[in-house]
Amino acid sequence: MKSAVIQLPGLNRDRDMIAALTQVSGKAPITVWQTETELPDVDLIVIPGGFSYGDYLRCGAIAARMPVMAAVAEKARQGVLVMGVCNGFQVLLEMGLLPGALMRNASLKFVCREVRLEVANANTAFTRGYSQGQIISCPVAHHDGNYFAEPETLKRIEGEGQVVFRYAEGTNPNGSIDDIAGIISESGNVLGLMPHPENLIEAAHGGSDGLPLFEGLLGKAA
Repeated sequence: MKSAVIQLPGLNRDRDMIAALTQVSGKAPITVWQTETELPDVDLIVIPGGFSYGDYLRCGAIAARMPVMAAVAEKARQGVLVMGVCNGFQVLLEMGLLPGALMRNASLKFVCREVRLEVANANTAFTRGYSQGQIISCPVAHHDGNYFAEPETLKRIEGEGQVVFRYAEGTNPNGSIDDIAGIISESGNVLGLMPHPENLIEAAHGGSDGLPLFEGLLGKAA
């Protein structure tokens, strides 16, 4: 699988994502700067985490309007897999590629710790490395991860299986409605999630619960 990682000023998890994709696939992803207007022919595009543009104006709002994002949106419409992690999730929401919004954490504090996640939908390209209902560990690090959607939108995404990850075992770190930690588009090729699976893929990280996500994407899941 060929992959690309979008790079923006203020991101601080792009190298982590590059390392994860390189380790699992054996090939470094292509890095694409924000001013590019075209994307290479790849199977997966990732918008990593961090604080693009210092979270000024609104998290992800400025990044979503950079030239490269029009190309990302076009690739998504063509069916290319797109994943946004943390700030990347915020960007995807600002772009309108996913429904809902991410608000300030209910505690009004930055949260950086490991949480427990339930795999709410294992029947996606991103979660096929897991089993339905599986509980995994994953780190989070965010200040604006409180997912919200209007009642009609929430009913639709719940009913159509678009919620793919939920905070489990009372570890919801931000107050997200229905404990939502990650959602997928109606077309099934765009995923946004707040936790950082790239930071838990090997023993040196303290665990490898994030590894099946990448192995599944690369067709290596057992």
